[in-house]
Amino acid sequence: MKQRLPLYTKVLFLAFLNLCLLGLAVLLIVRAEFRFDPGSFLLAPAQSRIMTVAHTLALELDTAQPDVWVQILSRYSRAHAVDFLLFDEFAERVAGPDLALPRQVFDRIPRRQRPRENPPRPDSPPDRKPRDDNGAAADREVHDDKRAGPGTAAPPLFLTATSDPTRYWAGVRIPLRGDRPQNPHPGTLILTSPSLLASKLFFDVTPWLTIGLAVILISVGCWLPFIRGLTKSISEMTRAAGRIAEGQFEVHVADHRRDEIGQLGDAVNRMATRLAAFVNGQKSFLSGIAHELTNPIATIQFGLGSLERRVDEGERGTVADIQDEVEHMAALVNELLSFSRAGMRALDVNLATVNVAATVARVLTREASPGTSVEVLVGEELNVLADPEYLFRALCNVVRNAIRYAGEAGPIQISARAEKETVSITVADCGPGVPEESLEELFAPFYRLDPARSQDTGGLGLGLAIVRNCVEACHGSVRCRNRQPNGLEVEIRLPERRIVKEK
Repeated sequence: MKQRLPLYTKVLFLAFLNLCLLGLAVLLIVRAEFRFDPGSFLLAPAQSRIMTVAHTLALELDTAQPDVWVQILSRYSRAHAVDFLLFDEFAERVAGPDLALPRQVFDRIPRRQRPRENPPRPDSPPDRKPRDDNGAAADREVHDDKRAGPGTAAPPLFLTATSDPTRYWAGVRIPLRGDRPQNPHPGTLILTSPSLLASKLFFDVTPWLTIGLAVILISVGCWLPFIRGLTKSISEMTRAAGRIAEGQFEVHVADHRRDEIGQLGDAVNRMATRLAAFVNGQKSFLSGIAHELTNPIATIQFGLGSLERRVDEGERGTVADIQDEVEHMAALVNELLSFSRAGMRALDVNLATVNVAATVARVLTREASPGTSVEVLVGEELNVLADPEYLFRALCNVVRNAIRYAGEAGPIQISARAEKETVSITVADCGPGVPEESLEELFAPFYRLDPARSQDTGGLGLGLAIVRNCVEACHGSVRCRNRQPNGLEVEIRLPERRIVKEK
């Protein structure tokens, strides 16, 4: 089964998602209980930056003539990526770009009523109220005059946002001298931007990235050791289980953990030990039985030979039938001996450098018949690390099966190639193949596609089992798969042995 996403990635993602959801829940609870506005929290650090820039700009405007205020504001706009607008004490623009102020921004600009030179006559129409840039009357003229009048403190800074289109606004009270150097009057500096991220004055993303990175690092530091230990133990047990499934029971999983994973590792070790004892005991039993049957069968064959010479002509057919059955039994015993010996895998297996092309040539000399079509695609330079007799026996059984069941369907192809420090030896035929569900069962002892197990259908069901035992004894692997559109392919993989030629 192909792994789509590592386990430690899933756990780290879930831990980070849990942290985010927990933070969101806390934020919603705090907002509901304390009427906390997240927007003010995000914009709070901007106040000090805006006040600092406004103070610096006010000092520069204080020493400059009004006719250069536009250039000063343009320079600050380019430097800070925001638009600067300047309004006087009557809420009239004196410098800055021609931007229409929304009502909610215009109403927050402190302003006082412009004095009248002559009082209105009783019969004259009421004076028009000053209007903002949108043409809306300044209805809060008297109220704003009270906010900015003597003895009252106007808010030094306000922050707001408008929609359609979205813009962010800030207003700061600054002193203006202009044409009255001896009598400075209050003014309002407006800063506006279409995006919070456009300028660091409104929102500096660096501290938040730092906080986010710190949260991630702390979370990873807390979770990563646990996750790495967990996934490492699981991966080790997965590899051990795979080796056990391939019949390699000499595995040991670290069981030093004192939790459920440690208990599972201990169970895997005990299972491997018991399976090894069971399988080796079974093969020892088969080897002993086969060895004990060899002498009686040989005695029976010798007796049948003597009996055949003494019986009448009419009884010789019966004796011949008995001889056929005894020979079949002898072949079965020999196969059992080969299977058990190959499966014991003693520590002194004779692993040596074996040339693949030479071994294939020996196999074809023994197994190929004159009418069999065999194509060989094996390079002379390919060598493997294996037991010479085990590799020869395994290839003989595979080629024999291909010739027996698919020799008449088309050419049999034997190929070999080097792949990542291993050599893949493939025997492919053009026969009907086998059902997909039976591919793994082909290597089981005494398994045959024909449940009748008759001798006429060929084989004893031990050929491919012997192949697996021989290959695994050489620290290799074997598998079979169906070809398209038809045919069966048996692949043997063994460690590559490279020979460096001296110059």
